[in-house]
Amino acid sequence: MKTLLTFCLASVLTVGFAPALQAQTSLPEIKIISFDRAPQLKPVYQHSTPDNAYLTRLRTSYQLEKVVAGKKSDFDKVKAVSNWVRQRWEHNGDNEPLKNDPISILEEAATGKKFRCVEYGIVVSGALNALGIPARTLALKMEHADTISYGAGHVVAEAYLKDQKKWVMVDGQFDVIPMLKNTPLNAVELQQALSAGAPDLKVVSFSGTKAADYFSWVAPYLFYFNTRLDNRYDVERVLGSIMLVPKGYKNLTAFQKNPIQNMVYTHSLKDFYPEVK
Repeated sequence: MKTLLTFCLASVLTVGFAPALQAQTSLPEIKIISFDRAPQLKPVYQHSTPDNAYLTRLRTSYQLEKVVAGKKSDFDKVKAVSNWVRQRWEHNGDNEPLKNDPISILEEAATGKKFRCVEYGIVVSGALNALGIPARTLALKMEHADTISYGAGHVVAEAYLKDQKKWVMVDGQFDVIPMLKNTPLNAVELQQALSAGAPDLKVVSFSGTKAADYFSWVAPYLFYFNTRLDNRYDVERVLGSIMLVPKGYKNLTAFQKNPIQNMVYTHSLKDFYPEVK
């Protein structure tokens, strides 16, 4: 796997670098962290429906219905989209697109340009939303991401499987979905399974990423989690972002020594992982 340098969206996902994915023989020490289950903030999330003009253009221009043709479950569709996005371009952690929306990224990628993990997350979530599977871009941040100068974050996507009534993590750069036995996991569930030493963890990946290597690489980033409250397309977003903070730990108000703005904080899994109707 090529060197991975993670950049996050300014003001929402912020800027950062991540080191290369290398073969590992064991997991690093992972803290046991916990969260509240009762709602605290009851935040309002905004999403575009698949008939939104932008998502309709994305779906038709890139024939996304063909990508998921024959896939009956939401999970099978998510796997197909993850693999499709991973094949659109090769990773380059130093290159940013001119615009950060899915269609613009895909148009530039078609000319041979290569992009960061951020762009994989954006395109995966956009394609899934266009197909009627609610999805969002998710930033992962290390425990000491406020004082680390670089290498403190990574970006993935999360999708909501209506037929399973749960969120799942999708790392488009590595074409990885974490699994515990036959259950796909969201980012927090992955952290808790890793910290508990769950023996049945694995990954779904059509790109050949090895579970042991990926888990060793991603584990340090699974501490703070943030995403947009407003995930609409082709409109002016009016809401900020929400960060999930482990119980007993401070709110992360800076990332790589840069202030974080327009963020609300919660310890509640209910706040961060709402059920989508």
